[in-house]
Amino acid sequence: MKKFLLQSLVVMAVAAFGLRNELQQVLQTPLQFPAAYYEVKAGSNLSALCRQWQQTQQMSALDCQLLKLQSLLQPQLRQLKAGVYAVQPMSLQQFLQLARSGKVAQFSLTLREGWTLAQNLQAFTALPYLEVDVTELASVQALLSWPADWGPQPVSAEALVFPETYFYTANTKLSVLLKRANQALLAKLDAAWREKQSGLPLQNRYELLTLASIIEKETGHLPEKPLISSVFVNRLQMKMRLQTDPTVIYGLGARYQGDIKREHLKDPHPYNTYVYAGLPPGPIALVSWGSLQAAAQPATSDKLYFVARGDGTHQFSSSLKEHNQAVQQYIFGKKS
Repeated sequence: MKKFLLQSLVVMAVAAFGLRNELQQVLQTPLQFPAAYYEVKAGSNLSALCRQWQQTQQMSALDCQLLKLQSLLQPQLRQLKAGVYAVQPMSLQQFLQLARSGKVAQFSLTLREGWTLAQNLQAFTALPYLEVDVTELASVQALLSWPADWGPQPVSAEALVFPETYFYTANTKLSVLLKRANQALLAKLDAAWREKQSGLPLQNRYELLTLASIIEKETGHLPEKPLISSVFVNRLQMKMRLQTDPTVIYGLGARYQGDIKREHLKDPHPYNTYVYAGLPPGPIALVSWGSLQAAAQPATSDKLYFVARGDGTHQFSSSLKEHNQAVQQYIFGKKS
């Protein structure tokens, strides 16, 4: 009798060891995902996930039963957090650890300097897991704040968001990110205004922002932004028209087809700085910190003109005669 009991205990121990081994082994089941992200929906449990994986033939009914038993021994396996996770081929155990950690995937949205707000909004429609709850410029403008003592109420939402990369989790609303970008812009603009040179022909932060947007469109070459700024500041101080093509192009809107013409320079829209003196009614593009700094701290120079050299930089001139010579050289290829 004792011998029988001993044998039975040995058999039970072996069986228990085998079952434990099987329970552990099921956690090593490899999972393949059809996409780079996998969503654990709110209210999902281990059984629901197992059914999904059965449907894709990654787990069998027996595997799911074994997983259920294992979760009785390890209750933490059932403590899953809803969210969208970045996944790759991994074991069931690795996925469950990820879903328990709550380390959901991070996505990014980039507001691009030099682009209009409309161009940026259009690019956002293709971003993954972003709830695009605002698509119209007027709707965006209603979201954003502007301190009453910083100058006139902006005529549009252009440049009222700071261009950089913002990170978000799945199903974040675009309006939330735009508000964040708006607060970043206000902080940057205020910092630039507080550090600005004295004596600039700028009455308020709105004018500083407007000038910075023109600088942004005129050059992407950071070292020459302060010199570009000095040209416009010198012109403003001398009551000369700014005569900058980007403001003309901005005001033309859809009428601009990639080639600025003489008739465009005479078009009386409010942003035409060939027709009207002073700054245009508002910013024409999103501005970088470098352009804000350049607007607030222009270089000291006597330059009044510049022309593109064709390599991303510009030739600066102090007189119209010098400028005309530079135009002949860099635009028409004629050397004096």
